Amino acid sequence: MFPRHLTRQFSGQLRRFQSTLVIAEHNNETLSPITQNTLTAAKKLGGELTVLVAGTKCGPAAEALAKAEGLSKVLVAESEAFKGFTSENLAALIVATQNQNKYTHIVAGASSLGKSLIPRLAAKLDVSPISDVIGIKSADTFVRSVYAGNAIQTIQAIDPIKVLSVRGTSFEPATLGSGSAAIEKVPTDGFDTKLTAFVSQELSKSDRPELTSAKVVVSGGRGLKSGDNFKLLYDLADKLNAAVGASRAAVDAGYVPNDLQVGQTGKIVCPDLYIAVGISGAIQHLAGMKDSKLIVAINNNPDEPIFQVADYGLVEDLFKAVPEMTQKL
Repeated sequence: MFPRHLTRQFSGQLRRFQSTLVIAEHNNETLSPITQNTLTAAKKLGGELTVLVAGTKCGPAAEALAKAEGLSKVLVAESEAFKGFTSENLAALIVATQNQNKYTHIVAGASSLGKSLIPRLAAKLDVSPISDVIGIKSADTFVRSVYAGNAIQTIQAIDPIKVLSVRGTSFEPATLGSGSAAIEKVPTDGFDTKLTAFVSQELSKSDRPELTSAKVVVSGGRGLKSGDNFKLLYDLADKLNAAVGASRAAVDAGYVPNDLQVGQTGKIVCPDLYIAVGISGAIQHLAGMKDSKLIVAINNNPDEPIFQVADYGLVEDLFKAVPEMTQKL
């Protein structure tokens, strides 16, 4: 058994040698909100913290990140190879960065980008990915949600490199402002794998808050009966400055596009207020919203599962209740 002073010294050396690389998510000009949540999670790991910003003209995003507290440096990789943020090219860049700097942890948000990138990256590094982390107990012990949120799993990773994706709603966003991390450009030659090519993208535009970062979310389900009836929710959302979401049943029925879907196979949200209108409360939907601070359910069937997780429930015809709520606001 080690003497106590040697144990403390050894533990301190581990913390000093620990280093984390955070993969920033952005649109070249502004950061995605999940990046700031990921920074908070990464700080819990201890050790040096570096952020990688890869894109085409991503200088503004890198400058914004450099103002975050606790960063050692911001690595910037600008190349046409990273247009569209394809996971194949990004993984090649991260592997090269890892080989040069020997990070102990690589962390990304559990977004569509992270879910595409992290498994590929882990395979390239020959380690096991740890996905959808909702808590960090230590540098090698993590808490994650499994079985659509019905069980919480605590795991200890023994791989030399821990590759994680973290659920943004489980960590507070890091503040940007007073930091002054150094910005360092990295070589970008040879990372166009030719495995995929970015062609184009069509982005939906809305004056409402982004679904995953909104403080208030109003979601509708199959009980709305048609896409036209979602106007009831849009009117209510406008009064509350809220984002609009939907259950998978409503998306599958064609009422709204799938970028509004909340749930296990959609977006994970954790607003201060979540209003579920005409949603039964299937376990797949609950997995995406049950961590909301306050849940209000409106449904004409008192036996629906949604009432078991709701803080407040209104058993009423939604076509009567929602317009009355909107009128009173």
